[in-house]
Amino acid sequence: MFMPGQKVVCVDDKFPLGIEVYFPSLPKEGEIYTIRDIVPGISPQLSEGEVAVYLVEIIGSINAHGIERGFNAERFAPLETDVEIAEVHEEAFA
Repeated sequence: MFMPGQKVVCVDDKFPLGIEVYFPSLPKEGEIYTIRDIVPGISPQLSEGEVAVYLVEIIGSINAHGIERGFNAERFAPLETDVEIAEVHEEAFA
């Protein structure tokens, strides 16, 4: 799993319609983000919980319980090396 401060790349930016009501901005596939925190998450589609992450680069809105909304950790993949980070940036600007 991820650790705070770890760099990750978004691998899934296919969000349900209307989700932008809850998030001022959403992760984009291929973009690099930094994990701010890892928390238990709740998915309306699942009966079980999921792992959610907070990102340094995107602050989620606060829900009715006073908790920041996070993103499903499965939307991200870890970046292992500086070379891999450079390759992701290179592909994004190609």
